[in-house]
Amino acid sequence: MNPMADAKPTLFSIPVHRAFADVLAAGIIARYADGALGLAEGLILLPSNRARSAVQAALVRAGGAGLLMPRLAVIGDADLDESVALALDAIDEDPIPPAIDALRRRLLLAGLIERYTPAGQPSIVGAAAFQLADGLARVIDQLHYEEVRVGDLVDLDLGAFAEHWQASLGRLRLLVDHWPAVLAKTGSIDRAERRNRLLGRVAAGWRAAPPAPFVVAAGITTAAPAIARLLRTVADLERGMVVLPGLDQTMAAAEWDALGPVRPDPEGPARPLETHPQYHLKLLLDRMNASRDEVAEWDATSAFDGPEARTPFVSLLFAPADYSAQWQAAGDLSAATAGISGAVFADDGQEAQGIALLMREAVETPGRTAALVTPDRALAERVAAALARWGISVDDSAGQPLSRTPPGALLLLLAKLASAFDPVALVSLLGHPLVRKGEGRTAWLDQLRRLDLVLREPGLLPGWRGVSARIAEREADPKARGHGHASQLQPWWEEVSDALEAALAPFAEPAPPAVLLAALQKAAEWLTGDAVWAGPAGRMLAELFDQWALARGDGPALVDPADFPEMLGQLLAQASVRPPYGGHPRLFIWGLLEARLQRADLMILGGLDEGRWPAAAQPDPWLAPGIRRLIGLPAPERQQGMAAHDFASALAAREIVVTRAQRSGGDPAVASRFWLRLAALAGDLPEPAPGGVALTRLAAELDLPTGGTRPVGRPTPRPPVEDRPRKISVTAVDRLARDPFAYYANQMLGLSALDPLSAAPDPRWRGTRVHKMFEDWVRGGATPEGFERELAALRADAALDAIARAFWLPRIEPALRWAAGQVWDRDDRKPLDVEVKGEISVDGVTLHGKADRIDRDAEGRLAIVDYKSGGAPSAKAAFDKLDNQLGLLGLIAREGGMKDIAAAPVEALEYWSLRPDRRAGGVGKISNTYGSRSDLKSADQAIDHAADALSDLAAIYLSGDAPFGPGEVAGYGEYDQLMRRDEWFGRGEEGA
Repeated sequence: MNPMADAKPTLFSIPVHRAFADVLAAGIIARYADGALGLAEGLILLPSNRARSAVQAALVRAGGAGLLMPRLAVIGDADLDESVALALDAIDEDPIPPAIDALRRRLLLAGLIERYTPAGQPSIVGAAAFQLADGLARVIDQLHYEEVRVGDLVDLDLGAFAEHWQASLGRLRLLVDHWPAVLAKTGSIDRAERRNRLLGRVAAGWRAAPPAPFVVAAGITTAAPAIARLLRTVADLERGMVVLPGLDQTMAAAEWDALGPVRPDPEGPARPLETHPQYHLKLLLDRMNASRDEVAEWDATSAFDGPEARTPFVSLLFAPADYSAQWQAAGDLSAATAGISGAVFADDGQEAQGIALLMREAVETPGRTAALVTPDRALAERVAAALARWGISVDDSAGQPLSRTPPGALLLLLAKLASAFDPVALVSLLGHPLVRKGEGRTAWLDQLRRLDLVLREPGLLPGWRGVSARIAEREADPKARGHGHASQLQPWWEEVSDALEAALAPFAEPAPPAVLLAALQKAAEWLTGDAVWAGPAGRMLAELFDQWALARGDGPALVDPADFPEMLGQLLAQASVRPPYGGHPRLFIWGLLEARLQRADLMILGGLDEGRWPAAAQPDPWLAPGIRRLIGLPAPERQQGMAAHDFASALAAREIVVTRAQRSGGDPAVASRFWLRLAALAGDLPEPAPGGVALTRLAAELDLPTGGTRPVGRPTPRPPVEDRPRKISVTAVDRLARDPFAYYANQMLGLSALDPLSAAPDPRWRGTRVHKMFEDWVRGGATPEGFERELAALRADAALDAIARAFWLPRIEPALRWAAGQVWDRDDRKPLDVEVKGEISVDGVTLHGKADRIDRDAEGRLAIVDYKSGGAPSAKAAFDKLDNQLGLLGLIAREGGMKDIAAAPVEALEYWSLRPDRRAGGVGKISNTYGSRSDLKSADQAIDHAADALSDLAAIYLSGDAPFGPGEVAGYGEYDQLMRRDEWFGRGEEGA
């Protein structure tokens, strides 16, 4: 019989307004520092490595002249391992089997999910099985933590639950039928089960023989039964004690009871308030077989404590809904809310800017510390980046997902490229900072820029061969965009494509995950050498590869390469890289776990929007909330209760700033439930005002220019006359007429908009492709049979994407057939040539252009035809001298400037619009820039009118010295940013 079974446990709690680590250190020193070795003989159990660091620092601060530290051991983490067991002296002749590696367990579970499918249910394979295996592993861990028998799942009556939950439970019974056998073959056990065994062995050993003259378990709130038994053991030791963080001892007994039963009665209506910040502490005390009345208040203080009135205020703040009427009788709360301020920013970018300003201000006071506490990693990254502008580096103790680090991002880019070739992924990969890092990187980037320019046009054929074909095409065409780059690019590209294609060859078909990972490793090492494995992130990535290599043969038999990037991304996102410390010694960024038991002079609680703090409850794909309650597992909402406890603990510090954003990630944000409670109880919080200026205003105006702005008028470049062009194309004439600045930027500065990488066939490309089709058809004789061949070639063009094949091609085909019929059905004129170039001299300016097609009628007159894949310009535009293209082509033809075509009268100027006209049954339309309804009555008149337009424009802009200002008519839009259009558009010239 245990002689301590009837003893009263030694339990303490440190109120939330006390700085836990420093108060704990002060109390321990006061109790046990009797002599040089008093503290060194003791053992302190803590919940996390971060808590161990905090308590160690607090002992140093409180120790004064110096002291010998007690042993500090971590037992609260889920990943309790052998090193901790050794620290707790849990060694005997009967070793506990090792814990299975987490990755190997996930792969084995994924293999089970693939192999065993309940009758009537769809099979789950590949990446989907891998994703579900993660949730299944969490269920296994929770069953072990809560000490729920797996067999309990089999006996559940699910008649009241939806059919899909019954199907899910059918799969979950794999645990009963197959998982123990699979696990036994590995010679290991689940990590959570091993943790329970270690803790059980430690508790049994300590009941027989205490491990040290004194033992203190401090700050541990995990309510797992194994932890609770160990804490009870510590509390029952003659010189042992348990110190809880922030147990609410001011809450009325009725409120405490209202938190609900620790384990709800399945037959009763009551459900525990698991979202309350005190629920998990009540659960822990119940499992320790202790009551709140047995907990005494820790009797130490520290210089870092918050106001004493803050503890009852926090208790009132989180009163259960049925007791929130107390708020009306709360009275004057000024003493409790002193030191609390708040700021609501327009968006999360300004929120980060404001937080950085507060931390920057804290640095100005010698010895002052500041910490941002937030579960939002994106906000943490933004704040760190904002501080970097002042040369301040700050450590984010929560780390960064491996997928967001350079090595992880490189691997994901490789996986995406290997699974589905994409020019964007290719250029991103080859430009990654780790690729060819070192002396050869400059030359490598020069080649990459050439490749980037060559790929920026629609119509790129798919795959590696498509890039090679584009480079060869540019090299063969002296006038093609990127021609000069292609000739220098080909040898380099051949080396790159040969190496990467060979390395990534396994992605051509479904393969085991280990094979695909090995292919990525080979490709990554060819690109980066050893750089991908360097640094903390690289070493973690190397460990992941090693773990996967050891698990070769486990997991899904085959994975579709298209699913592998998602599978790999899940794995990398769950690994957190914590870089070595080296940031500012007085500024910190803490996640919720890292902030527990720690305190700074200024505590900034950021990201108080619903879904950020608290985070949205993640649904369990295996067990419905009702099923979890039936078998005694915690509801997903319990994590929100833990987040509430973290908020309550941080809110009790001396100086607090709470922040939120009205928009987060570009979307409207809803204030956190914690923020709403605080606003309802405390009223409007004062806004921080660094330097006497409101924080939100500072954040919004930080990047604005000082001294105001001075509006600048429209740009009016005026190059010297001798530098102006003396040669102009017919299309450039129209650009000059509509927007002289666009002409200047295009023709004189040589600027043109770049097409996006991996551009889909756009209207310009489709128009060019249709022109090419008619060119080849007319050159081949313009026969019906030839047209069918060209149409078939268009359908088979590999550059067409799925959207173009499904929508554009069927819609335009009737118009293409109509246009072909207009050619072969007409006896009055026949095509002379297509894509005909020509030029003439007009008033000292060389005019050149290219006609899509030129026909000749029986009387020898010419007809100029221009295909339009969209709508044709209006006759009014021609009369207003804004559309001169056809008239100027007619001028060149009439004057004999067309290649191999003699001068002749021009009888027709025609736009053949290939845009389907619904009123005409989907066919096209022929229109002229002249006619009976137009101010221009004939082709000759239209030609003369266009010639006059050219003469006027040439005299003003080419031979004259007029400035090239922005046009009054809507232009091409490519140069709006260059001309700063948004700065002056809509302003009167007097405001310019």
